[in-house]
Amino acid sequence: MTQLSRLISILTLLKSKRLITATELAEKFDVSIRTIYRDIRKLEESGVPVVPIEGKGYSLMDGYSVAPVQFTEQQANALITAENLIRQSQDTSFLKEFEDAMIKIKSVFRDSIQTKGEILDGKIHVFNYQEESLVSNALSDIQLAITNFNFIEINYRKANDTNITFRKIEPHAIITTFQKWILIAWCHLRNEYRSFRIDRIQHYKILPEKFEDRNFNLQNYFATNPYGGKKN
Repeated sequence: MTQLSRLISILTLLKSKRLITATELAEKFDVSIRTIYRDIRKLEESGVPVVPIEGKGYSLMDGYSVAPVQFTEQQANALITAENLIRQSQDTSFLKEFEDAMIKIKSVFRDSIQTKGEILDGKIHVFNYQEESLVSNALSDIQLAITNFNFIEINYRKANDTNITFRKIEPHAIITTFQKWILIAWCHLRNEYRSFRIDRIQHYKILPEKFEDRNFNLQNYFATNPYGGKKN
């Protein structure tokens, strides 16, 4: 990461939290605390009102804004609620991308809304009981493959089956149920639409090869496949 990128990220973090320590920043960016001190001085020299609070860390002067976008308290609460729900996702790639996005979003909250958002965050509890706990790390890449019409090659394992099958698929849609992400795709092995639980994909490869849009319609799909279609 370049110094400029790190400075922008530090500024974003300072706006997303009321207080953050040099140690936290050093661990976040995998640099020395001395490097963080230099970064903080650089921000101050650039006119950013960083406020050192002895024994506690760094903050930004009240009222300082890095962007003109403002959220109402209700909108901020909706985002905090969504964040708690999304934390139940079993896909680590999606969680990371969402958490990074939320850091940027929170950086433009007004101080009063940020404080209330932190209060609400501590008072929302989402209980999730699952008989099996499988995680995935493919959702973010699969989303890109859907929007860019890229073929995907996967090694897939069905439930209660130790066999792994190789598939070449065209990803068309993603649904979620019971905190599980389901990919609906055209399967070239079966020559029809099939649904794949993303956490059961053992390995995957996004191919540069593009497929033709089949004009997939999720409503029509469920009309002809009321139980979610043929599973694998």
